[in-house]
Amino acid sequence: MNLASLDLNLVVALRALLEERNVTRAGERVGISQPAMSAALARLRRHFDDDLLARVGGHYELTALGQVLLDRTSTAYDLLERLFASQAHFDPARERREFKLVASDYAVAVFGAELARVVHEEAPGIRLRFTQTPATVVDDTASLLSATDGLLMPHGVISGFPATDLYADRWVFLVADDHPDVGDRLTREDLARLPWVTYQRTYDAPAVRQLSMLGVEPRAEVSVDNFQLLPLMVAGTRRIALVQARLARLLAPVTAVRVLEPPYDAVPLREALWWHPVHTHDAAHIWLRETAARVGGRMIDSRTLD
Repeated sequence: MNLASLDLNLVVALRALLEERNVTRAGERVGISQPAMSAALARLRRHFDDDLLARVGGHYELTALGQVLLDRTSTAYDLLERLFASQAHFDPARERREFKLVASDYAVAVFGAELARVVHEEAPGIRLRFTQTPATVVDDTASLLSATDGLLMPHGVISGFPATDLYADRWVFLVADDHPDVGDRLTREDLARLPWVTYQRTYDAPAVRQLSMLGVEPRAEVSVDNFQLLPLMVAGTRRIALVQARLARLLAPVTAVRVLEPPYDAVPLREALWWHPVHTHDAAHIWLRETAARVGGRMIDSRTLD
């Protein structure tokens, strides 16, 4: 297929048609007449050799191929939109725009808050929007990055995309202040016999894999999708939880928990900002990445909890 022979405006029409499933509404959505949208649908049907929209009773439904194209078209549209929004020059003091960053609540709490403060001081017209990392991040990384400006994610979970290192962290355990079975130190036997509160997302796999290699299979009694809920689910119980040291430092003073070192040499965590290659040479994204790296560089290495 020769892209030079295609009218990329058809991507706009295709997305509207597949999402609206109505020629008139699709035309109104993109600002063209109903006859013009009908002509675009005819061209798309010839290109794909498929009806895409099939009349069922008094309405249209997507064909099997139309259903497949629905998600792909949305991804392609987002990528093209970001591609053509690229800038050769970027003045943070004057620009007004929004950056969408995908991150866990942990990354927002320990890094995103400081990044937002710096951005506010240096670029008052810039808005940051943080959205929760989806459970599909590992299987659908390309689509996720094509629709966002960046992803805050530790190394060891995804690969194959450019990234800027931000800061280091390490893993610690939380136990209740009054835990009846745990003293000043945890043992590997404690990890195996005590109930756990776990973070249920799949991308915490590196830490879980290390435990499996040590012969420890966490007995999950409670599972949550938010790191900041872990201390609340540990306080006043016999449960334990594995959490990042920087987050533990923030939350331990306001929850009835103790922070203990792992009874093994836990693999460190290196947080990074990942992005789609389409953003690599864009001036606005270069500024964002450099600012993020500068903020990360100010964060001292987390070796203690003091």
